[in-house]
Amino acid sequence: MSHHPPQAGDELACLDELLAEFSPDAEHLLPFLHRVQARLGYVSQSAIRYTAHAFNLSRADVYGVVTFYGDFREEPVGDTVLQLCMAEACQAMGCRELAAHVERRLGVPLGTSTPDARFHVEAVYCLGNCALGPTMRVGDAVHGRVTPDRFDTIVHAIVHGVGEPAESP
Repeated sequence: MSHHPPQAGDELACLDELLAEFSPDAEHLLPFLHRVQARLGYVSQSAIRYTAHAFNLSRADVYGVVTFYGDFREEPVGDTVLQLCMAEACQAMGCRELAAHVERRLGVPLGTSTPDARFHVEAVYCLGNCALGPTMRVGDAVHGRVTPDRFDTIVHAIVHGVGEPAESP
């Protein structure tokens, strides 16, 4: 799915459509924001304003939720998010060397997107796959024992439309 910024009218229509699936009660705020991000790729400032109004909350309340949870994004990112675990167990297994390879291969530092917006690469701290580090998550798929060659294979599959390889050890 492409996560390029929608036009203002398109975003409003999307938000209206999503809101129809929820009652605007506080307990539905997180699920609503997750759906917004799933559809738009991020939670924009206009989506924060819309959500605050719809849920009868302050913008500060909604912004606080968006900025508290690390999975929410306030800016668009590349279409495919690659998360590299940089926690201690993965460090012991070579994640720093893998990160250096990833940065060279994609031509961007961690925390940024490629110029063509194809990939966004970021450091995360623990994907719960410590025994099989270094670990990388692509979308919802967790890959263990990722070497530079395995990383290249995964990226090649995505670039050439083969899709994302299934989860691996």
